[in-house]
Amino acid sequence: MQRLLDIVLSLLALLMLSPFLIPIVILLRLTGEGEVFFLQGRVGKGGKTFKLYKFATMLKNSPSIGTGTVTVKGDPRILPMGHFLRKSKVNELPQLLNILKGDMSIVGPRPQTQRCFDAFTLVSQKAIIQVRPGITGIGSIIFHDEENVLHGHVDSIRFYDEVIAPYKGTLEEWYAANQGLRTYLACIGVTAWVVLNPESNLAWRVFRSLPRPSSQLAELLHCPNARGENT
Repeated sequence: MQRLLDIVLSLLALLMLSPFLIPIVILLRLTGEGEVFFLQGRVGKGGKTFKLYKFATMLKNSPSIGTGTVTVKGDPRILPMGHFLRKSKVNELPQLLNILKGDMSIVGPRPQTQRCFDAFTLVSQKAIIQVRPGITGIGSIIFHDEENVLHGHVDSIRFYDEVIAPYKGTLEEWYAANQGLRTYLACIGVTAWVVLNPESNLAWRVFRSLPRPSSQLAELLHCPNARGENT
């Protein structure tokens, strides 16, 4: 059922969004480095690597510059149109092609580079590769503003590896254990909401059984319990 929904919804999205996507393709071609798409190897189902499609938002050799595959707020490697595309998540839309190819689902664990995948615990890694990665999912929703979460830390790579990655891994474990049609549809709805309302804590109210973050992350992730609120 989920695979059928993936195909139908991704085809409909491509058809409906084409008047919006074509101008973006033209603008990207005329600005920055003239690149339209960015292809990068990501870890998929079964641990197999596939090429992920994104709109180009950063310098072509950005993985070899600065913080590598970790992007921080105000990252100088981001191209002129990149800030809008990343903030609005429009840069993720070419992954609809990955869905049609069978590499991904609309909902699933965030597809990671090998370097970021290796930062997860072995338990998290085993859970993640059980399912297709997704354009959105629990990890993507909770960390929808990851660049701001990383902002202000002197060693952002270390903070990612030691604080963010372990918790993000437990979120993806939760998804692997709770996947199903309800979770699938709920993730799509909550994603649309948090894109429009980034300060919202709706995810915590919809997915009540999510593992809670550490005190270092709770406030940054708008976790209600961090401010003494009821979920």
